[in-house]
Amino acid sequence: MAYGWISTPAAFILFAILKAAVSHGARPRELDVEKVARRNLLNNGLGQTPQMGRAYSVLTSWNSYNHFPCKLTEELIRQTADAMVSSGLSALGYEYVNLDDCWAELNRDSKGNLVPKASLFPSGMKALADYVHGKGLKIGIYGDAGTLTCSKQMPGSLGYEQQDANTFASWGIDYLKYDNCHNHGVSPQDRYSKMGKALLNTGRPIFYSLCEWGYEDPATWAPSIGNSWRTTGDIKDNWDSMISRADINDQWASYAGPGGWNDPDMLEVGNGGMSTEEYRSHFSIWALAKAPLILGCDIRSMDDDTFELISNKEVIAVNQDKLGVQGKKVRKTGDLEVWAGPLSENRVAVILLNRGFSSATITAKWDDIGQNSSTAVDARDLWADSTMQSVKYQIKATVGSHSCKFYVLTPH
Repeated sequence: MAYGWISTPAAFILFAILKAAVSHGARPRELDVEKVARRNLLNNGLGQTPQMGRAYSVLTSWNSYNHFPCKLTEELIRQTADAMVSSGLSALGYEYVNLDDCWAELNRDSKGNLVPKASLFPSGMKALADYVHGKGLKIGIYGDAGTLTCSKQMPGSLGYEQQDANTFASWGIDYLKYDNCHNHGVSPQDRYSKMGKALLNTGRPIFYSLCEWGYEDPATWAPSIGNSWRTTGDIKDNWDSMISRADINDQWASYAGPGGWNDPDMLEVGNGGMSTEEYRSHFSIWALAKAPLILGCDIRSMDDDTFELISNKEVIAVNQDKLGVQGKKVRKTGDLEVWAGPLSENRVAVILLNRGFSSATITAKWDDIGQNSSTAVDARDLWADSTMQSVKYQIKATVGSHSCKFYVLTPH
């Protein structure tokens, strides 16, 4: 075909690394093209697309922590599962309903087992999992690769990996977020590997999300252990926190792919700390970067703007694209940036991002995104629900402060 994208995901990544236009900061280390190849991926069959929920590329789901830190109840989880279905989010691919910290008693029982707080989960975890499964959804739980969780309100799994993995499997758990607090300086590779092996030993497919915060460059070793790994510290519900996590996560793009994904932390969309346009940029970058789309708002009472953002089928489709290549920043001029990544069927996803405080015109030239200068494309604006026909040489738009334009380019 006359289409100008370099033919393989590895070649695209190498092109993006070498491109002189990228000047947004040094990489943690040199990335040679051999590291683009996936290595010893965890063979549990999960995470073939970024985390949404199903066996898509990346996971899409909901997690309690951003909106309900240590405020879990059985009723909240049941109601959230109900809302996931009734709102139509589950039909879009959002499937996991995940509990975060503070669900267990501080002390284990006489046999060393984790004990759910009876006051919060009177029916028990197995019954709760059955309820969530009955909605056609999956359920996730939280643990820690230390002696205590980050809240210090429940025990960690260090030294109890197989026992706790067996407990999770017996309850019907489908996902584990495994945090990094109170680890006593033990190597994260050792701690996270032990739980990964324990989960595999249960025989139950459990999506394994490593929450190591990026301290020891998990992108370089976690692909053989888990399905996703945090590349950053915790996100906060403000622009600076969100965009800084996007930048950090971008440094590790070449390590992500089907079966294992970089995770810049959960989505803050709908929690109230950013404007609608800032949330649009947030959701767009996470989608392009093949980050897990983990909702962190109260989906039982979300407003129309929030639902419009998180339910955009075309944006979600970029995140879940079967090619599974993380898009990245390919050009930066001051506060004006171009992010891009290849999609299946020779398409290209492009974001024009304005990090500045006033509107500006941003241009993505075909050369910026590895495309032949003579190629004509149809440019689909994913947020405006419109298409420009037979665009050549470049695409440009006026973009507001902290806002973006998101296109999928389809070659003729």
